[in-house]
Amino acid sequence: MTQQEYVNTNFIEDIIIEDRESGKHPSIHTRFPPEPNGYLHIGHAKSICLNFGLAQKYNGLCNLRMDDTNPSKEDEEYVQSIINDIKWLGFDWDERFFFASDYFEELYKYACQLIEKGLAYVCELTPEEVRKSRGTLTESGTNSPFRNRTAQENLAIFHRMRAGEYPEGSKTLRVKIDMTSPNINMRDPIIYRISYATHHKTGNTWCIYPMYDYAHCISDALEHITHSICTLEFEDHRPLYDWFVNQFTDLPKPRQIEFARLNITYTVMSKRKLLELVKGNYVNGWDDPRMPTLCGMRRRGYTPQAIRNFAAQIGVAKFNGISDLELLEHFVREDLNKKATRVNVVLNPLKVTIENFPEDEVLWLDAENNPEDETAGIRQIPFSKHILIEQDDFSENPPPKYFRLSPSKEIRLKHAFYITCKEVIKNSDNTVVEVICTYDPESKGGWAKDGRKVLGTSHWVSEKEAIPIEVRQYTKLFLDKEPENVVPGTDYKDGINKDSLAIMNNALAEPSVAKAAAGQAFQFLRQGYYVADIDTTESKPIFNLTVKLKDGWTKKK
Repeated sequence: MTQQEYVNTNFIEDIIIEDRESGKHPSIHTRFPPEPNGYLHIGHAKSICLNFGLAQKYNGLCNLRMDDTNPSKEDEEYVQSIINDIKWLGFDWDERFFFASDYFEELYKYACQLIEKGLAYVCELTPEEVRKSRGTLTESGTNSPFRNRTAQENLAIFHRMRAGEYPEGSKTLRVKIDMTSPNINMRDPIIYRISYATHHKTGNTWCIYPMYDYAHCISDALEHITHSICTLEFEDHRPLYDWFVNQFTDLPKPRQIEFARLNITYTVMSKRKLLELVKGNYVNGWDDPRMPTLCGMRRRGYTPQAIRNFAAQIGVAKFNGISDLELLEHFVREDLNKKATRVNVVLNPLKVTIENFPEDEVLWLDAENNPEDETAGIRQIPFSKHILIEQDDFSENPPPKYFRLSPSKEIRLKHAFYITCKEVIKNSDNTVVEVICTYDPESKGGWAKDGRKVLGTSHWVSEKEAIPIEVRQYTKLFLDKEPENVVPGTDYKDGINKDSLAIMNNALAEPSVAKAAAGQAFQFLRQGYYVADIDTTESKPIFNLTVKLKDGWTKKK
């Protein structure tokens, strides 16, 4: 297949096409290699979509591999969460699910080969001494005093390190490259350290663990990965990646390619910072709907399709930038508009009595579930003498161009009738507590038979049949547009929005909402898109605000 047959390719695809056509890599094999030390976030989603998407587009394969080389920070909980998130996004790895720990024996043997070749040595410098000896960006490093041990001595000590004969942190295995290299990553990097932490998969079988830079590239080669796609912070690590795989003639030679990571306004993406937010109780766990984690976005009601569409829209770049949160919200709205069931929910109820409607009668009216989906069908909603509308939908002294209910004003009730305000009832502090109206029985469905039109439409619920719900209104977690770029001497957490969550306990919904399943999406008419929360109970369903109806992004365009 020629390059002309592909459209809208990016620079990574151009490399893949060139490698296919030249015969260097006739088939494509990628991988997504998360470290199981935290939950995946929207930035990982971009990489997931890229790696799995490229494999699909070019009839290749994509592995899932957990790069689990640091037992002190990894946990089976994170492994399972990663599996769940990738499947939720709509991708599958078939039988190609691996762990770097699957290769611990091979990694150990390759390290022994490096020692035998005189390319690796056991070092007894402390971590602080190693840091100092590596130099700076402008000054060369200095050789370790243990650099010239014989291969036999290094191999014997390394075997004893594996046997657990030395204290943790007392020795490391380093590769012998160039302490004067302008690339600090090439200045005799550590490839093994002693750790007596229990590994989530191998238990206490090992007490020495490979470092990420070493294990990652050898694991890629062992899996016959052709294109190792990673983010730009690994660009300076590419020479080391290539150095490792080039030392072994029996290993394939993957090609590392870097792309710009995803950054989004009003959001932090650092795993360390996300962990701080969780442990510091700034949020209610990894799946808090304010978090950029995929489980948090799922709980908030974001859809996999919206995230995939967003990833496709922002594309793949060579330089870091920042994407607008409103663009992501635009794709969420766009997808939910096609899928979400429309329902009536009143967040701040105001009682309306229809004086010319029978006291004990309940009229069931047809309401479309989704005007964007012809297959969605209809539901029935109850109408009675006593209904509830939003407090904001009534004004006793309306401003100019106010089209909602006011004295002597006629409006439309969605799916119901025209009503006209006749009287206002207030309590002792002069607050409006009830509005008396009449309805036009000839306007059933919200359309008058005589053809007259009104400009205002309100959503509503029948008071007797309405069910109480809890509504959680979420907004941006951070007030700063770029919270990770804080002024020196300040903390990014100082920019947390203390009003990012508001809980509304007085909301009332039409009765159909009582059957909502956790994760089910709704459009609360004239309010926004909401999702039934996983904490929903039969006594009082809970709904999270996914995104409001207004789409500022389309206006920007």
